[in-house]
Amino acid sequence: MMIKTYASAVHGIDATTITIETDVSQGIRFLLVGLPDNAVKESQQRIEAALRLNNYKWPKQKIVINMAPADLRKEGSSYDLPLAVAVLAASEQIKSDRLEKYVMMGELSLDGTLQPIKGALPIAIKAREEGFDGFILPKQNAREAAVVDKLKIYGVENIAEVVGFFNGEVDLEPTIVDTREEFYKMLNLSDVDFSDVKGQENVKRALEIAAAGGHNVIMIGPPGAGKTMLAKRIPTILPPFTLHEALETTKIHSVVGRLDKDSSLMTERPFRSPHHTISDVALVGGGTYPQPGEISLAHNGVLFLDELPEFKRTVLEVMRQPLEDRKITISRAKFSVEYPASLMLVASMNPCPCGYYNHPTKECVCAPGMVPKYLNKISGPLLDRIDIHLEVVPVPFKKLSELNDTEGSQIIRERVIRARQIQSERYKGMEGIFCNAQMSSRQIRDYVTLDATSNNLLKNAMEKLGLSARAYDRILRVARTIADLESSPNVESPHISEAIQYRSLDRESWGS
Repeated sequence: MMIKTYASAVHGIDATTITIETDVSQGIRFLLVGLPDNAVKESQQRIEAALRLNNYKWPKQKIVINMAPADLRKEGSSYDLPLAVAVLAASEQIKSDRLEKYVMMGELSLDGTLQPIKGALPIAIKAREEGFDGFILPKQNAREAAVVDKLKIYGVENIAEVVGFFNGEVDLEPTIVDTREEFYKMLNLSDVDFSDVKGQENVKRALEIAAAGGHNVIMIGPPGAGKTMLAKRIPTILPPFTLHEALETTKIHSVVGRLDKDSSLMTERPFRSPHHTISDVALVGGGTYPQPGEISLAHNGVLFLDELPEFKRTVLEVMRQPLEDRKITISRAKFSVEYPASLMLVASMNPCPCGYYNHPTKECVCAPGMVPKYLNKISGPLLDRIDIHLEVVPVPFKKLSELNDTEGSQIIRERVIRARQIQSERYKGMEGIFCNAQMSSRQIRDYVTLDATSNNLLKNAMEKLGLSARAYDRILRVARTIADLESSPNVESPHISEAIQYRSLDRESWGS
C-alpha cells in the first residue's frame, strides 16, 4: 500500500513542505528517490537498527520512497523520523488515519532516541501556514517550535512514543510557550552594563549617538584602552527587540542550530565577534549548500570586528555590498538564497603595528611610513560605510580607582529609544529606512537643512582639516542623530561641530 507522511526542507531561512510517499510491494529492494543527499541515503541503516531494537520489523519486501518535490535537494539526517513512520505505516505496523495532519522531523539514534534538528522554527511557521494540526519533533527543539501559536507542538524522546501516539496507545502532551510573557520577562536581562566602564565619557557619548542612529563605528587606540569592553556593551543600549525582530533573528539562529537547548525566543540582540582568521564564506555566508554567515547571525544586532587591519582584504571587501543593501544574496547555478544582514558594524584597531602611535606616555617604535601603510589595509570604500571614527585613549589610574557610580546602560538606552522613536516617525512609510544611518543623499537634503553659521562651520572644517568628500554626508547623518537625541527639529552648529569630531580617519594629516 502507498502511504504519505510530511516533513520539511529549509531553504535560506524559509521552509518547504516535503511529501514522503512510501510504497511497499513484493520484492527485496530498497529505493529512496527525490534528490536525497548522502545523510538521507544512509537513513536506512539507522532506521532499520532503531526499529529492530524497539521491537518493530523492517519489511522484507520492496520499498520505494519518493521525497516530493523531487527537484529540491533534501539534506541532513532529520528526515529519519518521517521515513521510519512511513515504512511502519506502509507495512501496517502503525495506523495511518492521522498521518496527514502532522509534520515530523528528527534524527534517529540506533536505539530509537531522537537527536535535535536544525531549523525547527521556520518549519513550524510553514506547518501552521499550510494548515497542519501539529508538529512532532525531538524534545530538545520543542520550546523553539512552540513559539508558533495555533500549532500543536509535540516534543518526543524516542520513536516508540510516536508509534504509540498514532496507534492511540500514548497521549503526547503538547509543549506550550507563552511567547509574549517569556519575551518581555527576559527582555532587559544582560550580564554586562556601561556602568562597568570607568572613564571614556567621550567614547560612551559617541557610542550612544551610534546606537541612536544605527551608525557603524570604528574605534582606534592602543592595546588595553577598553575598545573591546565598550563594544561588548553596545547591545545593552540598543532599543529592545520588537517581537517581529526577535522572531526574525531566532529563525536565522534556528537554521544554523545555534539556539541553546530548550530555548524558545531570542530576547537579547546578537553580538557576533569572529576571529580575524575567518574566511569570506564564513563571514557573509555560502558554501556548497549555503548557510548564513556571521553578518546574518548578527542581524538586528552588532557585528564586532576586532583588529580590523588583520582581517584578510578579500574578507573585508565582500562586506561592502551587504552593509549597503542590508541583505546578502548567495547565487548558485540552480538556485539562489537571500539572508537578511541589517546590522551595526563595530570595528576596532590599533593605530599602528606596535600599537602606541599617539599614546600619551609610550613611544611608537614603528618605522617612518608604517602608520599610513597600516591604515591603508582598510580600503576607502569600506571606511566610507563607517560613519563614526573614534580615537580611544587609555584610562588613567585615578579614573580606574574611582568608586563613583557611572551612568548605566538602562539610562542611556532610554535616550536612544526616544531618538529612534523620532526617526521612526520621520521615515514612516519609507520602505527599508528605519534610522538616520540609512538615509540617502536625497533624504539628507530633505531632513538636514543648515543655516548660514552651520554651513560655514562645515565648509571651514572640511578645508582646514582636509576632510574627504565622502565625509560630508556622514557628518550630516551623524549631526541629524545628535539633534534627535536633543529632540531638536533642526540641525544646528553645535550638532555639526560634534559630528565633525567623529571623522578623524578622514583627515589627510592623520598618521602622517
